[in-house]
Amino acid sequence: MEFTLKAVVEMEIEKSMDFDGTSFSYKEKADGVDRLLAYDYKQCTGCGICVKICPTRALELGSIPEIATGLDAPPVMLDLDKCTFCGMCAAFCPEKAFKLKIDGVDIRDLDEYPHLDSHIKVNEKCIPCLICEKACPKDAITLELSIPKKDELIIFDETANGDIGIDEDKCNRCGICSKFCDAFVLMERDLPDITPESPHEFEAVMLDTEKCDYCKLCVDLCPEDAIEVVCEERKMEVDVEPPKIEGGITIDDNLCTRCTWCVFRCPYDAIEIDKPFDGDIGIVDRKLPDCDPVGCHACINICPSRAWYIPKDEKIAVEESLCTYCGACVNSCRFDVIDLLRTDVRHTPVTETPWKNQWLDTIAIIGGEKEGRAYEGLKFFRKGDEEGVVWK
Repeated sequence: MEFTLKAVVEMEIEKSMDFDGTSFSYKEKADGVDRLLAYDYKQCTGCGICVKICPTRALELGSIPEIATGLDAPPVMLDLDKCTFCGMCAAFCPEKAFKLKIDGVDIRDLDEYPHLDSHIKVNEKCIPCLICEKACPKDAITLELSIPKKDELIIFDETANGDIGIDEDKCNRCGICSKFCDAFVLMERDLPDITPESPHEFEAVMLDTEKCDYCKLCVDLCPEDAIEVVCEERKMEVDVEPPKIEGGITIDDNLCTRCTWCVFRCPYDAIEIDKPFDGDIGIVDRKLPDCDPVGCHACINICPSRAWYIPKDEKIAVEESLCTYCGACVNSCRFDVIDLLRTDVRHTPVTETPWKNQWLDTIAIIGGEKEGRAYEGLKFFRKGDEEGVVWK
């Protein structure tokens, strides 16, 4: 008779939790490895992806309709006793509300941890202006515009007379003229008034004619040929060339959620984005009578992309080009008015590791190919542990 002996090794695991304002810090020390799972609940939209994919059911979704309408509470709660610090929540959070570091290294920088993959690129068509910086709901874009002020180029001619006007049909309210000359006044619009139906970040450009001496430099500066100037009298000759528009934009990848507001608003098609998810979103017509968008506002409030709005001639609408298919709006709706389907998940390669099949299952769940996970007998792994531990 043959016997097989298998050694059982107990691993000492220390766990702790801290809370600082809006951020939870969960720590684990096991087998000499330090793991830090940070969760910023103000950055979380309650999309529920992490809850659905958690292999140990350590995450629970809060009351999203109430949170969407004003309740200050974490959209997701974590049971530290159940959490194995596997990193799936951090790897696939579209808002980067969860972040996991192992010995100080973000798992998104480790090949063995697949994660959402998306890209944003600024191409050669970019004319640096104020639009995308103001359009971004996450303040992820910083504009660097190098253009001299008019009074640095010429002396103001107080004797000048003439006429100046702006063609509203041509003007895209890029704001370049206001950066160059004080005769152009640009006023920001209130954020609640900015919708996909009325997307301008600024009011129509106003003119302070007392500060204009009809030099015509702005005419050549405007990229849309929207400024018209008639100079009837000037004593000082304008003998300088119009300044060149120089500069660029930088995008903070840690803040950008690929909502595509910058793409939606850029008049020059200068920004290209690959979103992490593809899908479809729509309204369930038979449930629409229950919807009260004016009194509720849940989907409008919760959407990180500001894709939902109340149009002039409809009850509620969504601009699908802005949607990231996260699903937060679905969870926020009390009457199941919103229908969302993900059809593709862009992710980094799934490498050959002991936990490969778990990650493939996770991706399939997010993409809608699988309803959920089979929990019975599920194995989770720690780095350097080839046998795994069975979750029951």
